[in-house]
Amino acid sequence: MQSIRKKLSIYIVAFSVISILLSAVLVNMTVNNEFSKYVADNQEKRNQRIVEYFKEVYKRDGKWTKDSGVELMHEAYMSNYCLALLDQNKRIVWTMNPEDIRAKIHFHMMEGQNKGIYKTYDFPIHINGEVVGYASIGQYSSILLSEEDVNFKISINKSMAASIVITILITIFISVIISKQFSIPIKEISDISVRMSEGNYEVRSERKSDIEEIENLRLSINDLGEKLKYQDLLRKRLIADITHEIRTPLNVFQNNLEAMIDGVYEISKERLVALNSEVVRFGKLLNDLNILKEYDAVEIKIKKERISLKDVAESVIKDFSIEAKAKNINLVLKDDKKGKYIILGDYDKLKQVFINLLSNAIKFTHYSGKIEIEFKEDRNFIVVCVSDNGIGIREKDLPFVFERLYKGNRNGKDNGKGIGLTIVKRILSLHGVYIDVESKENIGTKFTMHFRKA
Repeated sequence: MQSIRKKLSIYIVAFSVISILLSAVLVNMTVNNEFSKYVADNQEKRNQRIVEYFKEVYKRDGKWTKDSGVELMHEAYMSNYCLALLDQNKRIVWTMNPEDIRAKIHFHMMEGQNKGIYKTYDFPIHINGEVVGYASIGQYSSILLSEEDVNFKISINKSMAASIVITILITIFISVIISKQFSIPIKEISDISVRMSEGNYEVRSERKSDIEEIENLRLSINDLGEKLKYQDLLRKRLIADITHEIRTPLNVFQNNLEAMIDGVYEISKERLVALNSEVVRFGKLLNDLNILKEYDAVEIKIKKERISLKDVAESVIKDFSIEAKAKNINLVLKDDKKGKYIILGDYDKLKQVFINLLSNAIKFTHYSGKIEIEFKEDRNFIVVCVSDNGIGIREKDLPFVFERLYKGNRNGKDNGKGIGLTIVKRILSLHGVYIDVESKENIGTKFTMHFRKA
């Protein structure tokens, strides 16, 4: 198994080398073709120049002689082609020996152009519209290269080869940098995820990346670490709370029974009633935990129908009116628009939400305090606020108020079993409702819910 850095480097270098070689081949083919056209064009111009030269010679002398145009032999010899002069009947006036050209050490021909096959081409010489002779040009290749031409081609090929090597080296260098830029943060995140899977939720990635996707991945893994750490803390607290809640009634029950068995306590109706109350308390705890388990079940279903949130709230307010009156608490329903606030929801379960919230509000509100349930509309949402001016919640407890069995210390008051708000949030989640809490100690608490209109 290869690391992402090695694999990425190999892929970048491989694709780059293939691209460079293909480009080099195409460029080389193009240069060779264009160069061949250039040489062929020069050769055609040379042939026309030779014919024109013989024309001038014939005009000057009026006939062909053994010396007509022989000065061209030297040029032909140096340029690696063979020259002959023919009269109008194609009889040889003078000619060069092709073997002299073959024997030359610096003989060059274009590769792949019928190398080594000697061919002659006869070009007619016209004077006043009549053919007076022929310039016969013979060579061992259709395209001839001079020494300069060969050197030029070699220099081009060398330059291309050097460019390929330099480009490949630059590509390797860049691929190392790019792969490093990608692989280091990814490797760090991978190592962190492995350590998290081993139970170390404290590790975090501090190496920022300028690549958006990698930076998002880094932030996500850090956020995941925070959540895992938070859930691990809740899990440990949950185990401790359950253990404490179960141990207390069992210890009381066991100690009293042992005392009665040992004769320390006399068996009486009062003591049996006290023990029975502990058993009942223990049963209620198990029942509450069972309720919580039911609401946590994935398959739990709710029966949605068109209901009035205001009717639900009014029903709960009526149920708590006596309890509120006992503490002289002013329980107010605030509704500016006097609407019904219709939503799709489960009436009984949403009633449980208001029961839990009002129960807590009354419990933690001072004598002669105030509790307010306010309804208002916000575009497609119905916003419901349940607020009180009670003892409030400590700032450090606020993030945990909806967690299972969490009981913050509200000035030494009985905080219940810590499942009421957990059930509230679960029911609201099943309805797709967001709930938020704001609180300050000795000032009050406010729960805000956002319901989507029917």
